[in-house]
Amino acid sequence: MTFCGYLPYSGPPMVVEHEISLKFTSSPSAPSSYSEVYDNIRTPRVPASGIPIEMVLTILEAAYFDDRGGPDIDLLSKCTLICKAWSLHAQKLLFRRVRLRSQLAFASFAHAVNRSSPRGRILGDAVIQMRAVLDYNQPGCLNQSSLAVAVANCPNLYELDLAQYGCVAPGKDVIGSPAQERMRRPAPSFDEHSLALLSAGPRITALNFSNWSENNQSVLQLLEVWPSLKSLSITGASPVLSPDVTYPPFPCALEELRLNCQREPAKEFIGWLLHHSADEKSLRVIDLERQPSPELLDFLVEKHGETLHSLAIPSFAMHEHAHAAMRCRCLLELRTESSWSSPVICRQMPETIQHLAFGLDLDTLLNPIIDLVKTRDDLQAVTVNLWRDGHRHPQLASLQMACAYRGVDLRLTRDVRRMRLMVRGDPVVPPTYPRTRTLDSMQPAVRSVFVA
Repeated sequence: MTFCGYLPYSGPPMVVEHEISLKFTSSPSAPSSYSEVYDNIRTPRVPASGIPIEMVLTILEAAYFDDRGGPDIDLLSKCTLICKAWSLHAQKLLFRRVRLRSQLAFASFAHAVNRSSPRGRILGDAVIQMRAVLDYNQPGCLNQSSLAVAVANCPNLYELDLAQYGCVAPGKDVIGSPAQERMRRPAPSFDEHSLALLSAGPRITALNFSNWSENNQSVLQLLEVWPSLKSLSITGASPVLSPDVTYPPFPCALEELRLNCQREPAKEFIGWLLHHSADEKSLRVIDLERQPSPELLDFLVEKHGETLHSLAIPSFAMHEHAHAAMRCRCLLELRTESSWSSPVICRQMPETIQHLAFGLDLDTLLNPIIDLVKTRDDLQAVTVNLWRDGHRHPQLASLQMACAYRGVDLRLTRDVRRMRLMVRGDPVVPPTYPRTRTLDSMQPAVRSVFVA
């Protein structure tokens, strides 16, 4: 017998109308000062001891990043001036990321992190990321030895972002000259004293080196200094292995490699750079900011495709690039900025995919992407850069509905630079994608400190 058999049918319910009238009056027994009771309630006040410093730290850390993904310098600078209890904690957050462009900036920084004082040691220990510029074409530029001293005085330094620019004779510089012209300027190699100071300093885990000079040996010098590297980014001039020199295999087992070179690096250099990574099967992220040749991408996928978690190139329009990506069966993330990709790449996406990023215009085929959203249970986010009239795509609403139904975070932007900030995150290989920027992701390896 069904459940309905227990409920006798009594026909449709009858609707009965009722008229209700409400009138509110003051009670005769209420005191005349009844309305004053609420006015006399004391409002919560900050205790005499001030806001608990743990709460202040939580608020400052939550407000650390601005809309561009960097530290909110203005906010943190103002917080250092509020009171003594806040000052040191706000300064430590300010010193997490430092930037050195000149000798004057170095002198100020060296004074602040002077390890002869307790406050200097605290601020020096707080530095996690450093961006430095060696521009030999500028007066008062930061020199190599000052850079080495600055690095050595930050024992917890995790990431070094270093840009090098060459120098031309006085009066020969052309403002706004093309990148190819800038890269023909000579720059000195690192001297032995500076390399010794860098070697004695912290074991840096992430290195971003931008070389805008004709010196293609500088990056090789830096790679010898830090066998602890896990994340490497090379921009500008392509490194070259000298045919007259026998190089020992690069000892680092890299987890992340990002390349943006003016000319595609030779496979000999890539093979040397990733030799130990291939043996250890450690490489998880490949980010090629310039369109690679099919031969280079095939070479990388053949050596590292089985362990690769994230692959990013400008376009998967060519079948050779699409088929190379399809061979990576453990991908958690696939990124491209182009609005056109081979539709087969989405149909053959592995079940493990967690994040997809692509460009969108009126000609983009969205059906394969919508089908992917509907069929991949591990998918967490989709990031879309709207090119030109991409917001008018007739199937954009269908993509939005599919993401909403499946609980997938759909992130839209019209600025490709903003898209890059959204998807790159910290130089740490994450367990899940998309990547994020946090204050806790970079854990440095402490080493002995050089004292100037």
